[in-house]
Amino acid sequence: MKKEPLILAQDLHKDYILKGEVVHALRGIDLEVERGEYLSIMGPSGSGKTTLFNLIGGIDRPTKGKIIIDGVDLSTMSPKELAWLRSRKIGYIFQTFNLIPVLSALENVMLPMTFAGGEREERMRRAKELLELVGLGDRLHHKPAELSGGQQQRVAIARALANDPAIILADEPTGNLDLDTGFSIVQLLYRLKVERGTTIIFKSWVAVITVTPLSLFNLLNIPMISCPVCRSRFPVGSSARMMAGSLARALAIATLCC
Repeated sequence: MKKEPLILAQDLHKDYILKGEVVHALRGIDLEVERGEYLSIMGPSGSGKTTLFNLIGGIDRPTKGKIIIDGVDLSTMSPKELAWLRSRKIGYIFQTFNLIPVLSALENVMLPMTFAGGEREERMRRAKELLELVGLGDRLHHKPAELSGGQQQRVAIARALANDPAIILADEPTGNLDLDTGFSIVQLLYRLKVERGTTIIFKSWVAVITVTPLSLFNLLNIPMISCPVCRSRFPVGSSARMMAGSLARALAIATLCC
């Protein structure tokens, strides 16, 4: 018997009115995401990635079609119920980190748990545990300005995990990072999927940075290349094409695949 997917999108349409004209952001998207899946959503700016993220995250509602999360149709939920869903079942990671500058790494990670309730001691214990998980156990009391870009993104990942969500929506989390740091973030997210069973949905316009041997949801057709070790198929983005035929590209792919 087939298991019910964690996320089910059926015939999703989303239209916006811009200067008196209808803009069709999404047209008839169907998507199933299983528990513990790592899914990469790719496409250039304007292809509807952010719109799809907003619908999955319960931030916006579709013009037509429906989103079902863990068996619950989001269209039947009130704003209060959607806020609870976003707090407990969905964690967001942003391209620009969105950390609060006056708070330490520990306090930033504790913040979502504060909104969800619970004792301060338990919130602090869990925040420390999560920062250690992402390799920042020695940076608990550093503020964002005292951390590198990659370290800030690791704090953001720990914050997204604060309430133990079933789903992580990673909104171009490598967009402000160099290639090496970006790959380390992708590897960390993949490790969370393997070790914790978290469902990861990763959005990017640069295909090479989302390389995994798992799932790919293309909003546009993207060429594919093969892992030099096991021959698994992967997408090629503009960054990969600039490295076409080079050892650097082969090693980059094999790092996450094999």
